[in-house]
Amino acid sequence: MKRRIVVVSLLGLGAAARGTGPAAVRSLPEAAAVPGGVALVELGAANGPRPSATYGGRPVLVRAHGERWIAVVGVGLAADAQQAQALTVRDADGRERPVTFTLQPKAYAEQRLAVAPRHVELSKEDLARYERERTHLAQVLRHFDATREPATLRLLQPTSGPRSSSFGLRRVFNGQPRSPHGGMDIAAPTGTPVIAAAGGEVLDTGDYFFNGHTVIVDHGQGFLTLYCHLSEIDTQRGRRVEAGAPIGKVGATGRVTGPHLHFSVYLNAQSVDPALFLPPG
Repeated sequence: MKRRIVVVSLLGLGAAARGTGPAAVRSLPEAAAVPGGVALVELGAANGPRPSATYGGRPVLVRAHGERWIAVVGVGLAADAQQAQALTVRDADGRERPVTFTLQPKAYAEQRLAVAPRHVELSKEDLARYERERTHLAQVLRHFDATREPATLRLLQPTSGPRSSSFGLRRVFNGQPRSPHGGMDIAAPTGTPVIAAAGGEVLDTGDYFFNGHTVIVDHGQGFLTLYCHLSEIDTQRGRRVEAGAPIGKVGATGRVTGPHLHFSVYLNAQSVDPALFLPPG
């Protein structure tokens, strides 16, 4: 018989009630089953081998939490909250079953600006560079290392400074909408140290047209963090880093107007709200 299990929005409270302890509760991000958020979906009792799950055809992070297997699902900003969402779960015996969950709508801020065309239209050369880089970054951000287990899904703030609430912001230039902002901006002077928000392996570094000097860290099972606009990169691809290890310095490289850190979190190749993973700011 096929079973359907819906998202548990009060998962942390349920785990605490079962006596799994505060540390277990803190190991998961805050649940927010909305576009751009994280759905925590129960897959069954954690009394056997780990099941696997996919969402939109992409593998999803699954970990034990207390007595349950939990899928930690990154929900894209473009997800339709009016539609039921579904995971395809494969149990250890090879049988597949659907597990459905629902989303709540969320409205993000929109900013409409009228600017000179030269500020928003790329030259032929810049556009060609951007397209090459976009293809490369899309491949990097789809990376899923099933052999690496994240120690925790709670993150350190990667640099000191005030956080903006810019995640999901959609800018409309001269009536033309741009992609929503897929990260959090942290204001800090050039040269401020940037640290790895959690332990992992440096998956990619580079100098990109929009992102400037960039570091991407793989924490395992499709859980990635991205650090952009750096003035310096103090690490290299393939290096193992511990939580809190220096990886660069704040800057204003790429397509920006001033120094800050753009910080993004990815789950199953979807950019999700970093605030769900950070301590209260």
